[in-house]
Amino acid sequence: MTRPKIGIVDDEASMRDALVALLSENHFDPVPMAGIADYQDNIDQTTLDLVLIDLQLKGESGLSLAMDIRRAGDVPIVMLTGRGDETDKIVGLEVGADDYVLKPFNPRELVARIRAVLRRSGKPVAALSTTQDVDRITFGRLVVDPKQRILMDDQDNEIPLTNAEYRLLDYFLSRPNEVIPRVDLLAELGSDLTKYVDRTVDVLILRLRRKIEKNPSKPEHLQTRRGQGYIFVTDTHRSAN
Repeated sequence: MTRPKIGIVDDEASMRDALVALLSENHFDPVPMAGIADYQDNIDQTTLDLVLIDLQLKGESGLSLAMDIRRAGDVPIVMLTGRGDETDKIVGLEVGADDYVLKPFNPRELVARIRAVLRRSGKPVAALSTTQDVDRITFGRLVVDPKQRILMDDQDNEIPLTNAEYRLLDYFLSRPNEVIPRVDLLAELGSDLTKYVDRTVDVLILRLRRKIEKNPSKPEHLQTRRGQGYIFVTDTHRSAN
């Protein structure tokens, strides 16, 4: 399968290098560019499937570049920024960006976001690794690849998870069919829970159920045991790729 070409427009050489390495490892074809002029020099020679754009380019505006790209066509755009201002996010999406990721970002989550945007846009998606020496964990119609830290459905389509969601799922899979008190989950997840407004395990459980259960209101796997905690009911098994 042809690797999707991902443009990287970022004026920080270290960030470009890190993104090139990350995308290459995940079966994309990265095209690094230092700024708008570099993008314009390359675009006539390269057909991109998606563009990552740093919002704060030195002396330039990532938003302006995003607007130009959107006026010219429908290439998917993911904005990268270190700002936490909600206004920037809204403006970025209004000018045509498909997604918006704050720096510093979790590498696995960024890759999942890119794949999700490509799928929504009807673009080719990078093939997932088929490393032979790693066992996959299967439960119901879903599969977990521990090495790549990803969750997939039975058609090998990735289901994006945040870092905290993946850690929670991984913890449950390591202790299947065992009632786990909430305090143990808090200890396992630690600071990841500060990302949630009410900082409770229940919020994370709800989010994870929406991604792994056919009917989140009547979970088959991630069940509540009132007064005790949670249990992951499954017939998990491991199989080599």
